[in-house]
Formats: sequence, C-alpha cells, structure tokens
Amino acid sequence: MSRLQRLRTVLTTRDLPCDVWLIVAAVALAGLGWVMVSSASIGLLEDTYHYSRQHGVFLVLAILACVFMLCVPLEVWRQNAALILLATIFLLVLVLIIGQEINGSKRWIALPGPLPSLQVSEFAKVGLIFYMAAFMSRFTYDLRRRAFSMWRPLAVLAVPVGLLFLAPDFGGMVVFTVCVIGMLMMCGASLVLLVGSGLLLGSGAVVMVLIEPYRLARWTSFLDPWADQFATGYQLTQALIAFGRGHVTGTGLGNSVQKLHYLPEAHTDFIFAVIAEELGMIGAIIVVLLFTLLIARAMWIGRKAELAGHLFGAYVSYGIGFVVAAQAFINMAVSSGLLPTKGLTLPLMSYGGSSLLVTGIMVGLLLRTDAETRHRPRRASTPYKSRHEPRLS
Repeated sequence: MSRLQRLRTVLTTRDLPCDVWLIVAAVALAGLGWVMVSSASIGLLEDTYHYSRQHGVFLVLAILACVFMLCVPLEVWRQNAALILLATIFLLVLVLIIGQEINGSKRWIALPGPLPSLQVSEFAKVGLIFYMAAFMSRFTYDLRRRAFSMWRPLAVLAVPVGLLFLAPDFGGMVVFTVCVIGMLMMCGASLVLLVGSGLLLGSGAVVMVLIEPYRLARWTSFLDPWADQFATGYQLTQALIAFGRGHVTGTGLGNSVQKLHYLPEAHTDFIFAVIAEELGMIGAIIVVLLFTLLIARAMWIGRKAELAGHLFGAYVSYGIGFVVAAQAFINMAVSSGLLPTKGLTLPLMSYGGSSLLVTGIMVGLLLRTDAETRHRPRRASTPYKSRHEPRLS
C-alpha cells in the first residue's frame, strides 16, 4: 500500500457513523469564535462579559438547532420548500416596513422583551436553498438539456435580491446570487448562460455603484483608504493596522489594541482583523484552513448524495457550501482590504444570534444529508433521468 493510500485510509470517514471532519471544523470554528468574541468585546460595555455570555447563549441555541435539523428527514423540507421561501419573502417585506434602521440599512426586526433582534436575511438564505434544491432535484434533466430553463430559478432569485436591494443589503445580495449560480453550476446548467448572467449582474453592480455617491465613495476609499483615513477609509485603515500589529505570531490573546474603540464592529464584522492581531498570521491561516475544511466537507457530502441519487440533499449541501464560502471570503477580504467594506458576519465566529443560529441549522442539514446517504439504500433514479423522459424497454 502506498503512502497516499495509507493516508487516505487514516483520514476517511467511510466506516464512521457521521462525517467527523465536518464536526471537527464546525466545533473548532465555533469554539475559537466564542473565545475571540469574548476577547474583542472587552471594554465595549461596563459589563465586561456581556457579549461573551450572550454569544454563549446563541451558541447553545445553534447547537440545539443543529440537533433538531439532524433529527428531521430532508423530505419534510423538500415538501414544504415553497412555503418556507414564501414565509422568508414575507419577512423580507415586513422588515422594510417595521424593521430597525441601523447604519442606513433595514435588516433587523426587533423582538419583544429581552429577545435579540432578528436578522431576516440570514433565515432567507435557508429558505432560498430549500426552494432551489427542491426545484433542481425535480427538474434536473430540464436544467441540463434545455439551456434556457435556468431562467426560472433566476427569476425566483430576483425577488429576495430585489428586496435586499431596497433594504439596502448589498453583501446579502452577493451571497444570495453566488449561492444560486453555484447551485446551478453544480446541477449542470449551461455554463455559457451562467457566465453571461454573471457578467450581466456584474454590469448592474457597476451601474449601482456609479449612480450613488456614497457607494462610489466606498469604492474609492477601498482602493486608497489612506487618502481619507479618518472618514470613508477609517474602518479599513484600522483593520490594516490590526493586521500589521499581528505579524506572524500575534500580540497574544487579549492584547489587541485596535479593539479598544479604534476598530468599529470589532466583535462582529471585523472579528478576523482582531484574530490576525492577537493570533498573528498563523492564527489567520488556521482559520482559513478550518473554513476550507468545512466547505470541502459540505461539497463532498453533496457529491456523495448526488451519486447515491439523493438529489435534494445534494443540492442543499452544495448551496450551504457556496453560502459559507461566499460569506467567509467576503468577510476576510473586507478585513484585509481586498474588497470594499460590507456588513457581513464571519460564519460561526462573529457575534450575532441570527447568523450563529442559521449556521447551526446549515451544519445540521449537512449532517442529516450525510446520515441519509450513509444509512439509506441507493435510490433507483439517477440524476440524468426525468419523470418526463421515456424509458427504454
């Protein structure tokens, strides 16, 4: 047996009851996230450990949500996918009417009493993934053989994306778009039309930047943040200072200076900059590798489910993989100056009840898909057949 085969035998999860590497990646990111939120939020309030306790409560709720999704068959979500999407669209409309406006954007619905605000766009991701997975599992043949059939899911995508545009939530728009186009690509839709759609959407994004002065200011500050470092470039320059202070090994856990009211949203949108400052380049690379492992396992679970004929679970897994990948990449790229500033959390790591709860739901869905693929027999239908396609005698 070669060395590569021995390594594959050691790392494989084929004979295990679940995908251990997925659990390791998710638990490691969530645990490190709790530690870093506790560190980044010190000094923000008189109650030093307020955000740490709140994040711990959110983490427990996320674990319970993960267990719940693990216990519910995927068929339940497939049958109710359209209803779930309609409910999330209703919430997206509702947030435009009664939502809290924070930093010029309506993204949150205030809940009564001590309950935290609800970020609707986070839950809309799950609704969109369910609907698209149900559609693609039913019309796989059409999407692969009839090129223009892909405009139907794109038309559905336009509804939540349009509502996010009104919020406005441009980071959410990008994540939703990447998710659906990625799912269509994995489904086998026309690559030419997908590239054309991407170019069209990109052109629309450029037009939106040019027609609004504040968006253009964000782009100019992103290209040269030091030109106006105390106004439009303030967040990015402070994040870059945090990266510079971290060097290779970091300043040590709890020793960040930028989190002390210099770097805005240090415990949410810019948690990665605090990680780079306190844990250094080594810590930042470890976080990137953990996200890479999580995304790779999501895609691998989807591929195994597709080969076994569990198409709904396969496309759900692909959608989750693309959502986590897009959101993690955008957050890290914003913190390091590769993209303009956007208000997106880092999955499993940033402070935020809605984000953590939805990510827990997604991890539970991945584990459920993996469990059904492992413990159920292979389905007779193949991804290339359709109920409308005549059978060969």
